[in-house]
Amino acid sequence: MLNLERLRTLDALARHGSVSGAAEGLHVTTSAVSQQMAKLEREVGQQLLAKNGRGVRLTDAGRLLAEHAARILSQVELAQSALEAQRGQVVGELRLAAFPTAVRGLFPAVFRALREQHPALRVRSRELEPELAVDAVIRGDVDLAVVLDWYNKPLPVPEGLARAAILDDPVEVALHEDHPLVGRDEIDLRELAQEPWVAWPEGEFCHEWLLYTLRANGIEPHIAHRAGEHHTQLALVAAGLGVCIAPRLGRDPMPAGVRTVPVRHRVHRSVYAVWRSDADRRPSIRAAVEALRAAGEREGALRAAWDA
Repeated sequence: MLNLERLRTLDALARHGSVSGAAEGLHVTTSAVSQQMAKLEREVGQQLLAKNGRGVRLTDAGRLLAEHAARILSQVELAQSALEAQRGQVVGELRLAAFPTAVRGLFPAVFRALREQHPALRVRSRELEPELAVDAVIRGDVDLAVVLDWYNKPLPVPEGLARAAILDDPVEVALHEDHPLVGRDEIDLRELAQEPWVAWPEGEFCHEWLLYTLRANGIEPHIAHRAGEHHTQLALVAAGLGVCIAPRLGRDPMPAGVRTVPVRHRVHRSVYAVWRSDADRRPSIRAAVEALRAAGEREGALRAAWDA
């Protein structure tokens, strides 16, 4: 009889490609991963791992069993979802991930609502950029992720994931308070062609979006500074070191010395939740989506009141 936890360990090794990656994804030690794999090899009577430099690789038998393990674990997920749905109770553990401004702007209200409405549910969370969060959902490292699409550049979402819209997030440009364009009702991005930009780290989805959008407006941007955290970007703008894109979600409080101006051709990003389709019936997933939507609606109402 194959042990389910050992199959889960093999699946994690196949997905992460290393013992350390599997250990991190499973929240165990590397020693525990190695022990589980040694026991699994004894159970099946075949070598599943082979040395590969300083690391390991799956043997042909290991890859074959890993393919079956992925299907078995998916069926287990479906069975757990069906049982939870039949019981109708929001219980157990739910692992969430989101990009930083969604963590700041949505998660506190979401977690408070879940704790009040479903006290038997244990929630864990982590910050992940959108592409990494989608991968984590696919691998099963998190149950649900909050990610985003830019209005002109969608995030690739593979088949097998369900999704639900949370809110549309308007985007403005942040300028130093002494900038000559401060006080305008709106700005055309082409007016910022000569400005130094404060951007996200190279390779991130939002950084690629910024380059794509500026170049589409005929601008070859001068990226003066890179920072992954929006408040760090805004601090650099406050010091007079450049301009940056400033989404509204999770933005406040704004640092002294920074002003924002809307972009003439409305720039926004769509925030939504994704989860594995085979977990669609889990009451905890449905409860989290409802709480996220309620937080998104409150955020939208606050913006409307502020703009009025």
